[in-house]
Amino acid sequence: MISVQSSYAQQNNTSTSTMSNTNAEQEIINLSKQKWIWMADKNVDSLNVLFDEKSVFVHMGGSWGKTHELDVIKSGMIWYKKAEIYSVSVNIFDNTAILLNDIDLLAVVGGNEVTNPFMVTEVYLKENSKWKMGSLTFSHLMRPVKMNK
Repeated sequence: MISVQSSYAQQNNTSTSTMSNTNAEQEIINLSKQKWIWMADKNVDSLNVLFDEKSVFVHMGGSWGKTHELDVIKSGMIWYKKAEIYSVSVNIFDNTAILLNDIDLLAVVGGNEVTNPFMVTEVYLKENSKWKMGSLTFSHLMRPVKMNK
């Protein structure tokens, strides 16, 4: 992770062509932060626009597509109350962006409040000048939770 962040810092100082990548990286970071807010607010209308029709979601308890994820959020089956982000990295390959977030997630799952440390992988695809989410994967980390409730 440190080498990714280090190379990111080096890219900021290189050339104008890299600046467009840096702008795109920041756009993805901002979109990801906004997504966590929409998830916490159960704003399924905005999430519906963000999630690609063929998007996939991988959780500790299973994996599913867009419609089920929106239903899970809307019903409160999983309420993503707060994501505390500790680090973020973005790699862009043509029209595909892969973002990694090291987070603690405070959520209500099946009526129980839980906090888990995750590395979240988000894959975005650029179509018609707009980024759409293609995948969201939660990988449980072995580190202790850092978040203060």
